[in-house]
Amino acid sequence: MAPTFKIPNGELYTRLESGKGEIGVFIQGNNDVTPWRFKIRAADSNNLQILPHILKGAKVADIMAILGSIDVIMGSVDR
Repeated sequence: MAPTFKIPNGELYTRLESGKGEIGVFIQGNNDVTPWRFKIRAADSNNLQILPHILKGAKVADIMAILGSIDVIMGSVDR
């Protein structure tokens, strides 16, 4: 059996550095062994937010090259 511990009441958000950028982790405890809420924000979501600023003034033909340069995996953005 895996070791468990109680997650105290409260919220915590922290950032981690990964190969693709910054990952955000949010956990909300309710004094139980399972968290009340647990979310992970992938680095791809952060990377995609810059896209509207980069595309201003760009040509339509350059969009695919720009998307490739910021290295976005749409499956992790979609969740």
